[in-house]
Amino acid sequence: MKRIAIGLSNNSKEILKRLKKANFVKDIYISGSSNDDEESNELFRVEKPREILIKKWPEIDLIIFIGSIAASIRIINSFLTSKDKDPGVIVIDNKCSKIVPLIGLHQSNSQNIAYQIANLLGGEIIETNNSNDQSFLNLDSFGNQWGWKRSGNIKDWSKLVIKQAKNEEIFCKQLSGNSLWKNSESGEIINQINEKEIDKPDSTFHVSIFENRETTWHPPVLWIGIGCERNTSKELIANSLNNILESRNLSKYSIAGLATVDIKKDEKGILELAEEKDLPVKFFSKEDLSTIIVPNPSSVVKKEIGTPSVAEASCLFAAGEESILLEEKRIFKNQSGAVTIALAESKNQYNPTHGEIHIIGSGPGDISFLTNNAKKALSRCTIWIGYKMYLDLIQSLKRSDQVLIESKLTEEKERCSKAIKLAEEGIKVALISSGESGFYGMAGLLLELLQKIKKEYRPYFEVHPGISSVQLAAAISGAPLMNDFCSVSLSDKLTPWSLIEKRIQGALLGDFVIALFNPQSIERNWQLKSVIEVCLQSRHGDTPVLIARQVGRENQTKKFFTLNTIPFKEIDMLSIIIIGNSQTTLVDEIFLTPRGYLQN
Repeated sequence: MKRIAIGLSNNSKEILKRLKKANFVKDIYISGSSNDDEESNELFRVEKPREILIKKWPEIDLIIFIGSIAASIRIINSFLTSKDKDPGVIVIDNKCSKIVPLIGLHQSNSQNIAYQIANLLGGEIIETNNSNDQSFLNLDSFGNQWGWKRSGNIKDWSKLVIKQAKNEEIFCKQLSGNSLWKNSESGEIINQINEKEIDKPDSTFHVSIFENRETTWHPPVLWIGIGCERNTSKELIANSLNNILESRNLSKYSIAGLATVDIKKDEKGILELAEEKDLPVKFFSKEDLSTIIVPNPSSVVKKEIGTPSVAEASCLFAAGEESILLEEKRIFKNQSGAVTIALAESKNQYNPTHGEIHIIGSGPGDISFLTNNAKKALSRCTIWIGYKMYLDLIQSLKRSDQVLIESKLTEEKERCSKAIKLAEEGIKVALISSGESGFYGMAGLLLELLQKIKKEYRPYFEVHPGISSVQLAAAISGAPLMNDFCSVSLSDKLTPWSLIEKRIQGALLGDFVIALFNPQSIERNWQLKSVIEVCLQSRHGDTPVLIARQVGRENQTKKFFTLNTIPFKEIDMLSIIIIGNSQTTLVDEIFLTPRGYLQN
């Protein structure tokens, strides 16, 4: 998206910088007529707002004004045409205390972006649209969140939105694509029509691959299998594909990608078409294609390529299990070559360049420990996936159009796989860990799985750091981690106990403060005692020890002991243990590892 921000006074400079740093906008401007300010020369473009918009209006998706709403309206007034063509507009005051999504709440996604800005920078959202007040689904824009594209007359969509605003019943007939949106609070309000039921023309929108509806969202589920003579032109391939789509009333917006045999990796016509349409191309070996049963195998193709089918086999292979061959192969020829095309419909969407995975550390418990960066990511994501307890802690931040997917504590791999699958479908997904996701959390496992996916097919991902329980445990007790420290998990489910012992011994040798995660459970009731015995061989029995439990939550406790007096029966998986080093002190319940400042 092309986004800009315009400050209407010099007081807006700091907010402009933060908007650009957080990637909300690409270019930032200060209203003015000269470049006298040296900082403005380096960071900002100084121009009159009207002159900026004369040049930029046709190509931008979003404008953020910093300053007065009245001034912003006067600036944009003469540029406005229609809601489906105008860019989104957001106005923020100079203190970033008020954020107003003004135009493009649906089409330009300015409402969601305003939420992200509010969560990252602070500030209150001011909005008056019915969708937010009444938890309505934004009928004419919500499909963007699910990786879909929209067709139909803007007036027909507007009629639906008006009916919804009047609390009239809205119906949906979904024939393809992801249906998880129905599980959201907003989605549950929509009446569902099955394939055999009759539409209610003025009150129904569709989710399908077909083009013969006026208000339709199109999921990317169609795979185009292509076989062609060498150097067949892009025009012949494109015209042949359009011929098939039109004859079957299939939407070009539902195309997930192109598929062919790997000897076509340098086929110019296919590559040019893929680039022009911004579509992925999947290439398969002749061995893989030979495993697919097709209705029209060819001995000629078998002799030339090494597989009895290219077009039909490719689209079916790309579409995956439970796919349907919608169009058997058709051959098109002219003076510029020959092409064979077949179409398959996949059960699953595919739009990885639109999908995202945000791995979020939700902090140790209370929602106040969730970072603004994490809040921004949560507002960006349509689906949140996590262990139920962690989702419950942040549920108050969820909008009515967002969906929660809960899983059990031991289902980490399934959770990550689900997140990847949904992101590949074109959906923005939040994968939730407690604490810091990179400390014994979900980040490592997810990235391991992503490494197995070819880079060109890999959805965007970002790790959002969180506050770890060990950080909060240290903070409520003093500053025991002030000097060098290490953390060790005593769970031997994924790490051999022999390796855990070596790490403990190494930490003792280096005189590190040691933080122990997962110290003890009903099944693992001897490991902690073993570690303490090893510690007592290197450290005095009166070495101070913190046992913090349920940190950041309602029943938070902290207790101080020594290596000699640790109460093993009081310790469980909700406990964090911090063992001091040779310099650590405990004076009047101030737990401290000095760094040596007073000695200098």
